[in-house]
Amino acid sequence: MTQQPQKIVALVDGSVYSQSVCDHAAWISQRTGSAVELIHVLGRREAADTHDHSGAIKLGARTALLEELAALDAQRAKLISHRGRAILDDARAILEKDGVSDITTRLRHGDVVEAVAEVEGDARVVILGKRGEAADFAKGHLGSNLERIVRTSQKPVFVASRAFRPISKVLVAYDGGTSAMKAIDHIARSPLFQGLAVHVVTVGSASTAVEKGLRDAKALLHAAGIEAETATLPGLPEAALAKLVDDARFDLLVMGAYGHSRIRSLIIGSTTTAMIRSCKVSVVLIR
Repeated sequence: MTQQPQKIVALVDGSVYSQSVCDHAAWISQRTGSAVELIHVLGRREAADTHDHSGAIKLGARTALLEELAALDAQRAKLISHRGRAILDDARAILEKDGVSDITTRLRHGDVVEAVAEVEGDARVVILGKRGEAADFAKGHLGSNLERIVRTSQKPVFVASRAFRPISKVLVAYDGGTSAMKAIDHIARSPLFQGLAVHVVTVGSASTAVEKGLRDAKALLHAAGIEAETATLPGLPEAALAKLVDDARFDLLVMGAYGHSRIRSLIIGSTTTAMIRSCKVSVVLIR
């Protein structure tokens, strides 16, 4: 049986991050040959208002008011749907400008996590912005759905920074755990990372086990044609990695979504938010 080509699932919400999501999706598409599926989800809070606001009004007036409310509700739902279509059309235009031709769009209702679960089966990666539509009003907070998607998605999650910049230098946070090895394996197998400068870094105390893990990671990447540099840094992962990203001007951070050391807290604790927020570059999370 011929395997279905993998697609890129890009979530766009009309926020300032949507441009970056599209630009990153185009970059991945051009390097992997994957099609892009754009998805905009109309959340339940945007669904039609079904509450009876008429109160204890006499029957005739109450009936007229209910009819007026129903008409307004239908108009509101129609406008929200039109807005969703406009967001998808704008996103498609960005991708086409970036040179992508194989694009599909999908407007969905309901929960964004459920929507991702339904479409990610043949996905190479799921892309979303670090923050949602309130980005300019809540700069200290990540998108409310980000952690939920990371926890539940079975595919790599690409968390796009506010603005796209060409990616040539990649930092991999490596702790020797299962998800970290999966991240190395993913990099080795994916055409996305071919030709990029890859640095694999462990944060903490150097040990025989740590050095062996880094050698194994380097060997696996070498076998895939990727010449990686390795290093061990002292300190706490969230601070050391964020500083390294800035000081060495990395363009992308790759992390396993679950680990067996302190890096585990990068994903499943409050440090996740601090880490992704403090790094000004995009982050790829791999389970």
